[in-house]
Amino acid sequence: MQMKQTIEDSIKDVYGHDPIVPDRQRKRVEALLENYKARYGSGEIRVISTPGRTEISGNHTDHNNGKVIAGAINLDTLGAAARNNNGKAVFYSHEFKKEYVVDLDDLNILEEEKGSMAALMRGILKGFKDNGYSIGGFSCYGQSDVQGGSGLSSSASIEVFIGTVLNALYNNGNIEPLAIARIGQYAENEYFGKPCGLMDQIACAYGGVVGIDFEDQNNPRIEKLELDLRAHEYRLLIVDTGGNHADLTSDYASVPDEMRMVAGALGKNNCRQVTSEELYSNMPELRRTLQERPILRALHFLEENERVERQVELLKQGKFYDFLSLVNESGNSSMKLLQNIYPSNNARQQPLTLGLALTEHYISSIGEGAVRIHGGGFAGTYQVFLPLRYVSSYIDIIEPLYSEGCVRNLTIRKQGAILFSV
Repeated sequence: MQMKQTIEDSIKDVYGHDPIVPDRQRKRVEALLENYKARYGSGEIRVISTPGRTEISGNHTDHNNGKVIAGAINLDTLGAAARNNNGKAVFYSHEFKKEYVVDLDDLNILEEEKGSMAALMRGILKGFKDNGYSIGGFSCYGQSDVQGGSGLSSSASIEVFIGTVLNALYNNGNIEPLAIARIGQYAENEYFGKPCGLMDQIACAYGGVVGIDFEDQNNPRIEKLELDLRAHEYRLLIVDTGGNHADLTSDYASVPDEMRMVAGALGKNNCRQVTSEELYSNMPELRRTLQERPILRALHFLEENERVERQVELLKQGKFYDFLSLVNESGNSSMKLLQNIYPSNNARQQPLTLGLALTEHYISSIGEGAVRIHGGGFAGTYQVFLPLRYVSSYIDIIEPLYSEGCVRNLTIRKQGAILFSV
């Protein structure tokens, strides 16, 4: 956690130097503090921001010990928090107009609570306690512009936020980002009830662009990378096709499960341990026993893992356009092999597929750019890299297809979780 920047410095660093943006964010912080005080009174209030994330490469590889590239974004969870003395963790959501309360004396999993904000809070508190960190009561007023179901990791942003609140209020900011990320994943897996890897939480906790190698899940290798889109006069766009991730848990779970089915049939624990030679030489038997989709998904894993390696090296060498060509390759692999561009129970409803096809056609017509599925897939968003001069015309084509404002122009945020001075 980056500590104690002034609000003015933090706003410029986190949200950008466009004259309009800092003023809007300053007013957002001021409103947040007013809302906190109106609801919970005064105290030693901390203002904390944690970003959402964008997955840049490595689609559905982290859960099988693979490699990914991810980046923090300028959309964030922002909250004001302070200690309380009532033995409860309290979070008021500005978006949902609802207060979530967890009693620190009851940190067991509650089945009826799964899928809720309270479940995440309870799981993070338990994770802190089990790992020997200090916990205590707090009151928090939170507001997030990382829209739920948008594929920008609203849940991971919230998890890292709550972990950072506990770190700031009760642990002197001494807990490392990776530990907070792990506890967030634990809460999402065990308490919230959603299977996920660790990529989202790491990207939100660390900030910037990171390459992550999950070969050793207990000790992932994390490497900071540079991806300066402005230097190339490019923009990163996320297109929201209107679908929601909320009811797609079974589709998500099928991806790691089927990859591990292939690995298990080859005597391995996960696809990271499988070689291309093993997969291809055993394909006839695998097809007889597992059918085709698990094999295709394992093929995606192996190719995507190699692709991430190449992209990391290209970024280090400053070969931006070669990097972009592999973004397109990643998108093609997700469409053909991974097959996570529409839900399995409704093949006629394919807003992502249509958007990807239309964008590929547009990129082909201008001769520049890249497009790929974004995040978990099946519904929600896809990612586009476009030269700045084409962004406006692209939006004119896409918005009539979905809705006004469906194209989000993102920037990479250098900071992960950050504590503002107040």
